[in-house]
Amino acid sequence: MAPVTAVGEEMHALVERLYPLCRSITGDGVRATLDIVGEYLPLNVHEVPTGTQVLDWTVPQEWNIRDAYIADSTGRRVVDFAASSLHVLGYSVPVSQTMPLSELREHLHTLPEHPSWVPYRTSYYKPEWGFCLAQETLDALPDGDYEVRIDSTLADGHLTYAEHVVPGQVADEVIVSCHTCHPSLANDNLAGIAVATFLARALARETPYYTYRFIYAPGTIGAITWLARNAERIDRVKHGLVLACAGDTGQLTYKRSRRGDAEIDRVLRHVLAVSERPHRVDEFTPYGYDERQYCSPGFNLGVGSLSRTPYAGYPEYHTSADNPDFVSPEAMADTLAVCREAFTVLDRNRRYLNLSPHGEPQLGRRGLYDALGGRSDTKQAQMAMLWVLNLSDGEHSLLDVAERSGLPFDTVAGAADALHEAGLIKT
Repeated sequence: MAPVTAVGEEMHALVERLYPLCRSITGDGVRATLDIVGEYLPLNVHEVPTGTQVLDWTVPQEWNIRDAYIADSTGRRVVDFAASSLHVLGYSVPVSQTMPLSELREHLHTLPEHPSWVPYRTSYYKPEWGFCLAQETLDALPDGDYEVRIDSTLADGHLTYAEHVVPGQVADEVIVSCHTCHPSLANDNLAGIAVATFLARALARETPYYTYRFIYAPGTIGAITWLARNAERIDRVKHGLVLACAGDTGQLTYKRSRRGDAEIDRVLRHVLAVSERPHRVDEFTPYGYDERQYCSPGFNLGVGSLSRTPYAGYPEYHTSADNPDFVSPEAMADTLAVCREAFTVLDRNRRYLNLSPHGEPQLGRRGLYDALGGRSDTKQAQMAMLWVLNLSDGEHSLLDVAERSGLPFDTVAGAADALHEAGLIKT
């Protein structure tokens, strides 16, 4: 794993800043989150009204919450939303009443296997109310009456999502998507938001080949809304990556697109293998994060998903234990580095045509061998030139060359640059 870097610390600071906010699929918590991200890079924020038809879904009512608590007979708050946004069932309808503990239990959610942790639970599309609390807190509650209050609203409003575009040399796009709907959960998915934000900033300092579109949207309904609103221009999307669970210390995991052999799938497989980082590559499944929306059969985009430990693969998932201490600057910096390496390959991957295909051109008299003198990888660079010349038939890309030759992509791309400059190949 990469050492601690300044950018890793900056990403962790962003996670800590966003952590207290109560996010959901709609509401002021999402807007507050985007306001903070907007301090790091300019965002185009979209507000989609309640009731808008988006593919087979409908934008729901907007949910906002001001306060919530369970108080005992002395008025002491035994469960308090102000202490953690996880304490309230997401999208809880308002409630204000007094009831015995026996009745209240039906609305309480705990994790008996982790008695000190608070679970994360939601009820987006079914009117419910409830509280989440530690099992040890529930065990300590005596029988009796409790005041229950949830000061929330469900009303017509908007679904909010945002985009940031890094212009490229071509209009073809790479989308990078992260979800903004989870409340106080650091790895899932504040780390993904942080990595996406700093990836966008890094790309903006360069002149990328592709145009990169960063999408900050609530899970499922947000991606569906984006697809519905961009269906007519979806053919511009050539590649994509969903970022989630990007900050834990587990090994990197790449989940292939539905296609399985999309260019982004091959690029991530190559980058992870060449880097010798501990990793695994998983096949596509129609469950997980928003890759399943981008990869739905009607769109079938080449969009994979990059994470460290995948969703539900660690005990802290969807619990209060997924806090800023659970994610590390080193892990986020490493995830960011892999994204940058992958997009460098994606941007430089081209098909070339050998302009001297009958026999091997004389490289020595063109100074190409001399240019390699003194390099520690001279033999490897020479082999890369020969491979590029041999496979530059307009059919094979540089990634094809790297995979077939077993040479690093950077070495192959460098050889292609030299051959192109010498007039031996063209795009």
